Amino acid sequence: MTLDIDRRSLLAIAGASLLPAVPRAQDKPKRKLKQSVARWIFQDVPLEEFCIKAKEMGLAAVDLLGPNEWMVPKKHGIACSMAFGPKSMQIGHGLNRVEHHDAFVTESEAVFPRIADAGITSVIVFSGNRGGLDDAAAIKNCTQGLQRMLPVAEKHGITLQLEYLNSKVDHKDYHFDRMHFGLEVVKGVGSKFCKILYDIYHVQIMEGDIIRTLRDNIAHIGHFHTGGVPGRRDIDDTQELNYPAICRAIVESGFDGYVAHEFIPKKDKLETLARCVKLCEV
Repeated sequence: MTLDIDRRSLLAIAGASLLPAVPRAQDKPKRKLKQSVARWIFQDVPLEEFCIKAKEMGLAAVDLLGPNEWMVPKKHGIACSMAFGPKSMQIGHGLNRVEHHDAFVTESEAVFPRIADAGITSVIVFSGNRGGLDDAAAIKNCTQGLQRMLPVAEKHGITLQLEYLNSKVDHKDYHFDRMHFGLEVVKGVGSKFCKILYDIYHVQIMEGDIIRTLRDNIAHIGHFHTGGVPGRRDIDDTQELNYPAICRAIVESGFDGYVAHEFIPKKDKLETLARCVKLCEV
């Protein structure tokens, strides 16, 4: 069989082959989570060494550092994703008591400029324990306390991240142990510099419904923590949460903050961390 192709057709075919390829949707670079890791789990590794290893395994930051540590990560090309703020603010001693507010404001005025100088844009804050206080009063008090801290936070570009913790296993009597509590507080504060620290481990213990809740409320979430349930162990298939699915939902939400690992590895800490970082590269 003879194929009869004229000169004009050959030139058209040749010209088409020289045109640049049109990128397909699947060729676009995949958006990645900004992963971080809580320092307290790796206290046995010197911070300088830990920052080097964290960067090597693809982490963008180290989480929950104190004043003497704030400047260290950026020496190694990564960030500190969250700092401890007022020293007197603790998990059980927090914003739900008006009598604590003056100290928190005074300490914030002193420490927030230093945090900003270190290039850090998030500070962890706590509701405090109930101690018999009802939710309505606690929400009101937390809102007022954060509003008082807000001027210095906004001035220095720092977001106040109010952490959700479970009161069933780890932090008995902690007040912000339901999503509605934190949502009422941050909506009442009404600033982009006040968000919820959505700790997936704690939320799973108290309420579950992780993916729908984060999708519905992503505008009010400023930071994530991870951890396997039960036991705050490895975030792989040895526990009940599906972290690849959760991470995909976070990516799809458009969230551009940090997802910080706060699980306690069962075996070799650094090897387990590296493996779980890869697991979350969805």
